[in-house]
Order: sequence, then structure tokens, then C-alpha cells
Amino acid sequence: MSSAVNKASVADPSTADQIAALQAQLASQQATLEAREARIHQLEEIIRTFQRKTFAGTSEQASADQLGLFNEAEEIAASEPPEVAVKPHSRQRRGRPALPPELPREEVIHDLPEADKVCPHDGAVLERIGEETSEQLDIIPASVKVIRHVRLKYACPCCEGHVATATKPAQPLGKSMAAPGLLAYIATAKYVDALPLYRQIQQFARLGVELDRTTLANWMIRCGKLVQPLINRLTEQILEAPVIGMDETTVQVLDEPGKPARSNSYMWVMGSGPPGQRLRVYHYEASRAGDVPVARLEGFSGALMADAYSGYGAACRDHGITRLGCWAHARRKFFDAAKLQPKGKIGRPDQALALIGKLYRIEREAQALNPTERHRLRQDKSQPVIDQLNAWLTTTLPRVAPKTKLGEALQYLHNQWPALVRYLDDGRYPIDNNAIENAIRPFAIGRKNWLFSKSPAGARASANLYSLIETAKGHAIEPYAYLRHVFQELPLAETIDDIDALLPGNVKGGDL
Repeated sequence: MSSAVNKASVADPSTADQIAALQAQLASQQATLEAREARIHQLEEIIRTFQRKTFAGTSEQASADQLGLFNEAEEIAASEPPEVAVKPHSRQRRGRPALPPELPREEVIHDLPEADKVCPHDGAVLERIGEETSEQLDIIPASVKVIRHVRLKYACPCCEGHVATATKPAQPLGKSMAAPGLLAYIATAKYVDALPLYRQIQQFARLGVELDRTTLANWMIRCGKLVQPLINRLTEQILEAPVIGMDETTVQVLDEPGKPARSNSYMWVMGSGPPGQRLRVYHYEASRAGDVPVARLEGFSGALMADAYSGYGAACRDHGITRLGCWAHARRKFFDAAKLQPKGKIGRPDQALALIGKLYRIEREAQALNPTERHRLRQDKSQPVIDQLNAWLTTTLPRVAPKTKLGEALQYLHNQWPALVRYLDDGRYPIDNNAIENAIRPFAIGRKNWLFSKSPAGARASANLYSLIETAKGHAIEPYAYLRHVFQELPLAETIDDIDALLPGNVKGGDL
């Protein structure tokens, strides 16, 4: 009897509909629960991120556990100072650094009084047998002086009809009272030492010179315009390089037409060249629109290293440029995900970091090689690691919620993969964009101190002066000496060769 009832129930269409409805409801509830779990996990990550930013450091140093993943034993040989045993613990003795030999020396002789030059035992006169030498570092505070230009005049004693007056060399700012050295000093203080103009005014006041901020700002704007020919030549040289790096950062310009004072404008930087020959050009624009890199890269047909910003992709497509991806960005995303793991846990982010760490250790080995040798090394050692990372990515990506930090890191790696692995194709290609990002850092430090630019003209002047200063630093040239040389010689330049002679790569030590 019961069997017949059950068969009737199964056969009953209304019962089947109820079962289907319940199953659909269960599936919906399950999906809702899974979505809530994912959202809870995402919010917990956000909380841990804020906690870590507040209470923890930001170093991307890999842990020992990360380095040990994937059966990689990496030994780092470091030169450690000798240890001196001091009970109940040991201390490391750190020697005093040697003072630079190129600094001028002033000798102060310390001699015995004449009465002490006699032996107390037998009265014999002591003979000099040597000396003991030690050195102290001293400083000469900044000082100011007035350069008085006297132009001698001559006249004919006979007819008194001819008068000749000596000419004064062309000055950087025409009839301004600012000498090349003063302009270089102000620019170095602002753009190298991040010292705002109002604080420089205070320094000058202590030296007995009263200046105002508007005057100094106008001087810097005029200096920025003065060096434009040098910036044009630097830009041309960069565009001739096989590889260019680009990056951008925000800057606030108060009087930008058509924009609120609190809105962001952008400082762009592009550069090229190996260590010791680095070229850097900064460029101010009111926006971050994609047409900026398209315009800046006009005429370039090499390879571009940049972040994932779509504007760079448009420039590459328009100009036929090879796009390179930055492994430092990819690594940083996995590092952010690893920081959110429970303390002591080694998880999937650490697996990615271990493999990326292998790529960077191979790059350290490749630094001393020429491009052909570097390409061969990458094919032999880096390509197998790339293959291993790609297999790991393919397996891991579908298993991780996309809105988590790890999911975002995996998606970034997946989306940027073709550009990221392209550095293996040519030994001239870098693995990341760190060199250009490091060029952004001095500007970012300065921005924290002077906060904003008053006008677009001031921002453009800052871009030009940063360009010269960072390129000079990239050639191991002291910025103040270089700027003083430029401000003194550029007003006298008449030809392209004269201008080229003032580029950091062509300036000799004796010129400064």
C-alpha cells in the first residue's frame, strides 16, 4: 500500500514541481552564502590591510620560508664586519668611514712646548721621530657675496668722438641680480634637497639678505625656460634608445585653467640608458589622458617598459612599440596578498613570490653580462622558471575568489602575462620599471615638502630642472656644480654643438 502511495507521489506533477522549486531555492541560498563568505573574506582582507599599513612595515623582503619553496636553496653571501666578543653578548665593531680624499685638507700642527722637548732623565734635547695623525670633518657654512661688474670705458683723447665700453658676458636671466651660482644654489636646495622656497628665504635672512618667495619662484620659472634647448636634446636622445621606461605621478597645480585647485595634474617621466649613463626627462601635463603618452612617444619604435595603464597600450598600438611588463608590479601584488595571511602561514602568495624571487636572482647574475650573454642566460635559467610559474597560474587562478587580494594578483599576472615574459626575448630589455620609478621618488619627496605648484609655468619649470638634475645624478655629476656650469655657459651658446656640450653626458670634470 505504501509503495503505491510513493509511486503516486512521484508521479504527481505538483510534487515534482515542489521538489524542483526546493532544489532551486537551495541552490540560490547556497550561492548567496558563498557570495557572503567571499564578501566577508574580502572585508577581512581590507581590515587587515589597514591594520598592516598602520602598525607594520612596508618592506617587500621575502621570508626565509618563501625562499625555501620549490626546493630552492639560495645562499646569499654577505660581507659581515668582524665580531668582537664582549661578555655576556657579542657586538659588531663598525669601523669609522674614511673621509673623502678629494676634500681639501687644512693641517693644524700640535707641537710640544719648548720646555717639554728635554728628556726628564738626562736632560738631552728630544729629537723628532715621527707624528700621529687624525682627521676631523668640519664645514664652512653658506656665505653670500656681491659680484660687482665694472665695465671699463675708453675714449679717444684727440677727437673725443669715439667711446668704447667693455661688454659683460650674457647672464642667465638678463638684468636680474641673480648670479649663476645663486640660481644653482636655489634650484639644488629645492629640487635635490626638497627645501621649499619659503624656508630658503629664512636661510637667506639669517645671512643678512632679504628676498621674497615670488622673486625666487620667478627666477626658477625663468631658469626652467632657459634650459628648454637642453631638454629638447635630452628628449631626442631618449627617443633614439632601443628601450624607454615611463611612469607618472600626481601633482597639484593651483592655477591650472579650467580645473579646481584641489584636482590632480600629472608629472610624467621617461628615461633610458644603462647605469652611469641614465637620461631622464620630466614633463608636466594637466591630465593623465592616453593622448599624453601617445604624443610623448611620437617617433619612437623600440620597446616601452611601463605599468598596466591603458594609455601606454594605446601608444604602443599607434606607434608599433613593443610593450614590456613590470615584474616589480606583479611581485608587489602577491606581496600585498601574503601580508594578509595569518602569521606564520605559508600559502599561495608565497609560492608566487618564491618563483618571482628566482627570476630576480637570475637577473642579479645577469647584471654583469652583455645583452647577448644576458639573453642566453635568461633562455637557459629564466625560461624554465617562467614555465613553472605559468603552470602554477593556470592551476591556481580558477580556485581563488577574484575579489580577494590574491585573486587580484593572479588576475593581474594573467592579464599582463604576454608583456611580462617579453623581457626574455632581448637581453637589452629590463625585468621591471624600477629605474624609472626611482626617478619619480625625488619628485615625490619634494612634493611632500612644497605640496603644490602655483601655476602651470612653475610646474613646467620644475619638470625641466628635475630633468637636468636627475640626468646629472645619473652620470655621477654633482648637481650644484652642473647647474652653475649650465646657467653660466648656456646664455653664450650659439649652435647645436654648443648646447650638446652642456648635456650631462658631455660635461667633463674639468669643466665644473
